[in-house]
Amino acid sequence: MLPIQKDAQPTYPSIFNDVIGPVMRGPSSSHCAAALRIGRIARDLMDARIEEVLIEFDPHGSLATTHNSQGSDMGLFGGLLGWETADERLTQSTQAIQEAGITVQIEIKELEVKHPSTYKLTLKNSTEQHTLTAISTGGGMIEIVEIDGIEVSMAGDYYETLIHVDSNGSEIVKYLRENIDADRILLLSGMDTQMIEIKAQNFLEERIISALHAQYNIKYLKSISPVLPVMSSKNSSVPFITCDEMLKYNADKNLALWELALHYESARGNLSHEQVFQQMSEIVRLMQKSILEGIAGTKYADRILGYQSGLFKTRMENQQLLDGGMLNQMILYVTAMMEVKSSMGVIVAAPTAGACAGLPGACIGAATSLGLSVEEMTKAMLSAGMIGVFIAAHATFAAEVGGCQAECGSGSGMASAALVTLAKGTLKQSIDAASMALQNTVGMVCDPVANRVEVPCLGKNVMAASNALACANMALADYDAVIPLDEVIETLDRVGKSMPHELRCTALGGLSITRTSKEIEERLKRQNE
Repeated sequence: MLPIQKDAQPTYPSIFNDVIGPVMRGPSSSHCAAALRIGRIARDLMDARIEEVLIEFDPHGSLATTHNSQGSDMGLFGGLLGWETADERLTQSTQAIQEAGITVQIEIKELEVKHPSTYKLTLKNSTEQHTLTAISTGGGMIEIVEIDGIEVSMAGDYYETLIHVDSNGSEIVKYLRENIDADRILLLSGMDTQMIEIKAQNFLEERIISALHAQYNIKYLKSISPVLPVMSSKNSSVPFITCDEMLKYNADKNLALWELALHYESARGNLSHEQVFQQMSEIVRLMQKSILEGIAGTKYADRILGYQSGLFKTRMENQQLLDGGMLNQMILYVTAMMEVKSSMGVIVAAPTAGACAGLPGACIGAATSLGLSVEEMTKAMLSAGMIGVFIAAHATFAAEVGGCQAECGSGSGMASAALVTLAKGTLKQSIDAASMALQNTVGMVCDPVANRVEVPCLGKNVMAASNALACANMALADYDAVIPLDEVIETLDRVGKSMPHELRCTALGGLSITRTSKEIEERLKRQNE
């Protein structure tokens, strides 16, 4: 197995970039958070001076039918305005972009694109025009694949400088390599033009920019800020990128899964073990806060499901439910987290927004039932993150590519490893639990009712937590997982790619096209007119 490849250079997933994160608002990370990050990069390309935007979606992709109801428009507008993924103003982004004087046009047209979640933007102001094509790769992650007709590969994990010239590109590259410290300097060619792309840990110094303008005929120079929390570098390396490699790495170390996650993320992000642990601890506390907010009660008009977790809590406390033990605590927490997401509250994509509740609901719910500390929850969440890295590297978290097995299915596999960690199980038991949980969710489709990330998403998040608990206990009892984790992840990728696109978050199949789904969709449209 090979790591993800970009620019012929390995790019390894980060737990905090690709797996557990971003911290965000909105119903969908692959729509809202990804679109916002694309908008932020587009804003930088225009030096924050945007007057007109044409947004194009392919009719055969996933965005043509979902860009409005699942938050792509909201995210793009927020990004074009320079906002963050958790900005409380996001629900007012349509009004805000109008007030900013930016004219927006959205068209559905044949784009002949390969990826179902492709955005094509044409941006204008009184002095310049640029085009940008980007894809949402799942869980809030993105890739810019074309700028002004020139193929690029930008993930938002570097300080990027783009220098557009008609000629002399090789001379400028030579000058830059002699005068700056950069991770990569690429000379890219279009039809009649050249662009130099500089990936670095900082932007160019002013003296270098001045020297370039003085010596060469530069059409434009653009500075694109990173949009991911963990940057990449030319020195990035990881100790392993498959489960099998991890086991070989650990042969003489006897580390737990959460400790192996520290080793991985520390090497990947050039962070200390303490920094990695602290960052995950902060995420756990944020998840706890979101769950408590959900239980206390949420209100939001534009949603299918109202506040339900409070009634579940009351009946659980009054022993009016079947005895589910810690599973009932998990269901309560999953429901609360989903209600926060659906009311545009702050959540953590784990690994996505649509699957934001299965992992924290299971992990924090179980830890609460057992009276465990935030430190123990953090170790469990790190274990989950390590399983997620393997999925991100060799399959996908994007329902648009792999169906809901990529979202809630992945979350369930990650959660099962977290639960084994809470129970002080072995490394093998953690891996076997993840393998069994993922096996149980192979082929799960994504068919959102009324184009919203609520139904059957709530039930699938609850199922993810329930499946995780069952598989964790089976692994703790040393049940045989049979299929190694790496092979299960390979299977997820293969099965996801073979699904009809109607069952991959397009709202064109499954429960999405039931009579009731269509009736709810029409009711919500009328409500918002």
